[in-house]
Amino acid sequence: MRLVFAGTPEPALPALRRLLASPRHEVVGVLTRPDTVAGRGRRVVRSPVAQLADEHGIPVLQPPRPGDADAVRTLTDWAPDCCPVVAYGALLRPPLLDLPRHGWVNLHFSLLPAWRGAAPVQAALAAGDEVTGATTFRIEEGLDTGPVFGVVTETVRGDDTAGDLLGRLAESGAGLLEATMDGLEDGALTAVPQSTDGVSIAPKITVDAARVDFTRPAVAVDRHVRSVTPAPGAWAEVHDLRVKLGPVTVTEESLPAGVVEVRKRAVLVGTATAAVELSWVQAQGKKQMAATDWARGARDVDGAVIR
Repeated sequence: MRLVFAGTPEPALPALRRLLASPRHEVVGVLTRPDTVAGRGRRVVRSPVAQLADEHGIPVLQPPRPGDADAVRTLTDWAPDCCPVVAYGALLRPPLLDLPRHGWVNLHFSLLPAWRGAAPVQAALAAGDEVTGATTFRIEEGLDTGPVFGVVTETVRGDDTAGDLLGRLAESGAGLLEATMDGLEDGALTAVPQSTDGVSIAPKITVDAARVDFTRPAVAVDRHVRSVTPAPGAWAEVHDLRVKLGPVTVTEESLPAGVVEVRKRAVLVGTATAAVELSWVQAQGKKQMAATDWARGARDVDGAVIR
């Protein structure tokens, strides 16, 4: 089939690589978000998907809005049979949805209808889900509500961060997306409507939402920190100074919620239940360092309240 791949960030790359290598399909174009400007030098940065397309000589389309008339004309000229989508980052509406004969097929990193929305992996970790997965479905106007083609499952490990889990799902999901394209070409797949039971929503995680609340139980603190690692990153304040925090370990120790105790080989923080041990800390304007090194160099950390 002729494919136009829509995606933007690094987790979309395994799927694009898989489709580029497929002997059954031809990626005739890529739809991705516009270049950004970053850094002190105001350097223009292309999305990871755009960079991979450039390496393979694939035409790249980067409209501010995918429904713009020029974008629709270009996509029409490319004449795709199907448009696979992985973390594109913009809403797709008619007339785009009606353009390819097999529609737009999204690879979503949850077992739908659970965790519809922008941050399914983060939501699964924060909720303590033991199993998650990826789903391919046909995009319609609702938020991740379209009928399902296939799923793969993935066990959530006890020490998974969002980055760890998303990395595994990106790889297994790439195989699922290719198999979905194969099945559509063969006429062997029929989309099945999603269940109306078990629907949950996973909105985008803001920086404010990534703040750690040490008045919650230790298990909830652990899940929360892992769910926002590496992005947007867990954080809290000590003496009104913001610090980023790495994953924590739940201990059997007891401390008042938010109180820091500096030991020779560990830095503990109290929660509503057991204390947690910090792994690494990054103060503003500083490099990431082991929590014990941070505590030795910071001012009056032992006995301080982190909130």
